[in-house]
Amino acid sequence: MSVLYIFAHFDDEYAALPLLIERARAGLEQRLIYVADYASAALAERRFSETRRLLERIGVPGEAARHAGRGTGVLDGALHRTLAAAEAAVREAAAGLEIERLVVPAWEGGHPDHDGLAFLAVRLSQALGGAPIDQVSLYNGRGLPGRLFRGASPLPENGPVTRVPMSAVDWARYAAAVRCFPSQWRTWAGLWPAMFATFARWGYGYQQLSPPRVRERPHAGPLLYERMYGIPYTEVRAALDALG
Repeated sequence: MSVLYIFAHFDDEYAALPLLIERARAGLEQRLIYVADYASAALAERRFSETRRLLERIGVPGEAARHAGRGTGVLDGALHRTLAAAEAAVREAAAGLEIERLVVPAWEGGHPDHDGLAFLAVRLSQALGGAPIDQVSLYNGRGLPGRLFRGASPLPENGPVTRVPMSAVDWARYAAAVRCFPSQWRTWAGLWPAMFATFARWGYGYQQLSPPRVRERPHAGPLLYERMYGIPYTEVRAALDALG
């Protein structure tokens, strides 16, 4: 039986690293699929190699990761506009696996690709007979103005938070692992401090994703991707609803 992680982008796995480490220690089989494609094949390969290097450092074989979105046209930042192709890529990559649970980016209004995958994970779970879904927060702007955001801050709307106990060594290992993403240093220069500010206060936690949740607005007020990327929730919602 496998734990299947479904991510949009190479480096999204950083938000689930404590889960990956905990489950690797427990000897669980873990598989990861990445759904976004990139306009540059060279960039895609560089980022994929960074992800594989990180996984191998924590005891997860690099071959456990698969770029399911390669060549699909499901481009980074526009997953909701090619949702059927994204779902086909997810289903094809998951075919033949015995999946006991799923892990996805949280339904939190931070990035439209992340919300789109949370929606697709619910559909896959239902096809699997109700496999449980863990959701991990990357970033959201609940209650904040402009381009401000919180990193790794679970939304209260998503329900109870399960905390993962971590030793000082675990925290040091987690903090240092961001060095595996040199191609994305500009992103992590802002996101890493925001994430660890949350961890310093609350520790690391994740939530269960309830299927009805993806039929609701992630939170009241403007979403981060509406403010940062100019993508209205109504556009994303219409794309999700059109899939069924």
